[in-house]
Amino acid sequence: MYRFLLVFFLTTFTFQMQAQTVPYRIFNSHGEEVSLEYMAEEAASNQVVLFGELHNNSLAHWLQLQLLKSLHREGKDMVLGGEFFERDDQLNIEEWFAGLINEKNFEAEVKLWNNYQTDYKPLIQFAQSNDIPFEATNVPRKYASAVSRGGFEVLEELSDEAKRYVAPLPIEIDRELPGYVGMKEMMHGSHMNADHMVAAQALKDATMAHFIVKGLQDRELFYHINGSYHSNNYEGIVWYLNHYQEGLSIMTITLVEQDTEEIDEETKAKADFIIVLPTDSPKSY
Repeated sequence: MYRFLLVFFLTTFTFQMQAQTVPYRIFNSHGEEVSLEYMAEEAASNQVVLFGELHNNSLAHWLQLQLLKSLHREGKDMVLGGEFFERDDQLNIEEWFAGLINEKNFEAEVKLWNNYQTDYKPLIQFAQSNDIPFEATNVPRKYASAVSRGGFEVLEELSDEAKRYVAPLPIEIDRELPGYVGMKEMMHGSHMNADHMVAAQALKDATMAHFIVKGLQDRELFYHINGSYHSNNYEGIVWYLNHYQEGLSIMTITLVEQDTEEIDEETKAKADFIIVLPTDSPKSY
């Protein structure tokens, strides 16, 4: 009896220790746990893969890089793109990738996020060194800021040159999408115009979707990095992708931080694959 209890205790303790130290777990939309390799195989069978991240979670960025490497090993004719570069930086990206400017000059010219060096640089360096084109998809922040103050109408005042960096005008918006409704509700009581803030969010979603479609063209796959809010629940970027080009096969990934073993129904509905990270996973800021 003592021996049985000892074995039981050691087995239980080992299981609990493993559960506490597993760096990530991946579930499909049915709540079934799957491997990173399986998720990568599914990603390779789609035209667009949206990896919805938590911007400051360093483990998430490592997983993004592993998926990029896996898709490259599959020999996919692919494009990498991301929210972390604004569209007016595209020329600098192409000049660096082509060897016309060096990496030091590139980084001095573009608008880098604070955690670029630790979290995003490995992704774009891998793309550059493996001849994977990169598309900057985010709207220049100055235009999103202008819309947050004055609505979509301000975009009509932009020059033809400036309009190259935003989604085609006029931009349609479904203000009944739950994500936009929720955003507006969160701003209740704010001094800012909630409708304009929703329009600014939609401008980002539409612009990223537009440049994903444009960058995909005749390639097999566009792998895109964006904040999870932009693609959760198949809204945001996904809505605009379907608006700009019907029939695209799109796979979404989202990240959640939690220490519980299971995911609830609301979390399952957020994406095709849900990556669960521990709440104490490393953060870059």
